[in-house]
Amino acid sequence: MTDYRIEKDSMGEVKVPAQAYYGAQTQRAVANFPISHMPLPKRLIHALGLIKAAAAQANLDLGKLKHDIADPIIVAAREVAAGKHDKEFPIDVYQTGSGTSSNMNANEVISNRAIEIIGKNRFEAKKPIHPNDHVNMGQSTNDMFPTAIHVATAQAIHKGLIPNLQHFFGVLTEKAKEWDGIIKIGRTHLADATPIRLGQEISGFARQIELCIDRAKRALHAVVELPAGGTAVGTGINTHPEFGAKVASILAKETGVPFAEALNHFEANANRDGLVECSGELRAIAVSLFSIANNIRWLGSGPRCGFFEIVLPDLQPGSSIMPGKVNPVMCESMMQACARVLGNDQCIAFSGATGGQFQLNIMMPVMGLAIIESVELLSASVKAFIDFCALEMEANRAACEKQVEWSMAMVTSLNPLIGYDTAASIAKEAFKIGKTVRDLCLEKIKSGTLKKKDSDAVVTEAELNKALDPRAMTEASG
Repeated sequence: MTDYRIEKDSMGEVKVPAQAYYGAQTQRAVANFPISHMPLPKRLIHALGLIKAAAAQANLDLGKLKHDIADPIIVAAREVAAGKHDKEFPIDVYQTGSGTSSNMNANEVISNRAIEIIGKNRFEAKKPIHPNDHVNMGQSTNDMFPTAIHVATAQAIHKGLIPNLQHFFGVLTEKAKEWDGIIKIGRTHLADATPIRLGQEISGFARQIELCIDRAKRALHAVVELPAGGTAVGTGINTHPEFGAKVASILAKETGVPFAEALNHFEANANRDGLVECSGELRAIAVSLFSIANNIRWLGSGPRCGFFEIVLPDLQPGSSIMPGKVNPVMCESMMQACARVLGNDQCIAFSGATGGQFQLNIMMPVMGLAIIESVELLSASVKAFIDFCALEMEANRAACEKQVEWSMAMVTSLNPLIGYDTAASIAKEAFKIGKTVRDLCLEKIKSGTLKKKDSDAVVTEAELNKALDPRAMTEASG
């Protein structure tokens, strides 16, 4: 036996691996694109299977296919959707810009597997279930490949990113409540600022994540319109007028995502603005997550020569040369994932702006790769950060509170009592002589030199203590 078989397409004969389910067009693409040796994301391959099953079901419902053809196609397509044939999708992601190679890859695999399911010989030249005539019925790569990208992206957001962000919000909200009584020094410009409660600081992080959840929902909404039904250029040539609506309805029921037929197929075929919008929301999420991870990294710095206001869990040795060193690895991991998402967004925006001319964007495979990677990176990094850092991090009350009295910013609450200029001079003097604001003010009260604003009356010790109450300084006052 040889290790290959001969298949024919409109361009002639091609040698194809003997037992492969794919055929000539896939093999040509494998030969043409030895670029990254990286196939389509598995999630996108699975989405192709899902939309091919939905298309066959739609054509069956509309009377375009009979059960003896549609049923085995649906079974085979669902196998692709379930990941059973991932190895049958070898085409490099950097391929034809419409994704035609991968669309035909799916058609060929599903066709041959469906033929096998009905007990026929899939190696015969004449296909009883044809990749184009049957599996691709009523479809074009130009509407179905972007449909697959939308379906893959929306599922990843719906099933992964949103639930993980919701979990993260819950964890941070609980930490904010638990740590609300811990007073620490605030920081602006990385310099000392007025006191803040650790719980208040963490509540800000929680609100960031709450807003990220809203952004993720908007990202999902940006890809719920599906191009299926537009075929080659948006006119719907060679497909039933109800095909697009049927496919969207089937996919919505299958996935729980509110997919709908595109309102205008000329827009849906020609442009990938929905992916650009979706990626923009993901970029904003990445910025928030980077900020939170970086702030937690700073708060956990130390343990002796940093802030060390939050104790992060020890997960692994941090140095090959410094024994006992432990690093904030989960923070660093999420920050790197977020940086990649920012880069992906640039790729998607550039592809959306420059890759579409007239009725087609020819940058779709790389856009699909980038958007799916972004969602998966954000989702996975959030989950890992929760599991290995956020849940286990603890407050270091002693470290938080020891710096409060020592801060020059304590003088801020004296502004209404003694005036800005006097307060500023006290801060500078206290720093110069190495005393706290409170101790210096007490000395001036005893010497009778700390006067009230616009008055010759001396500040009392009770007034001083009331003004320098750290807890009161963490709340609004008149």
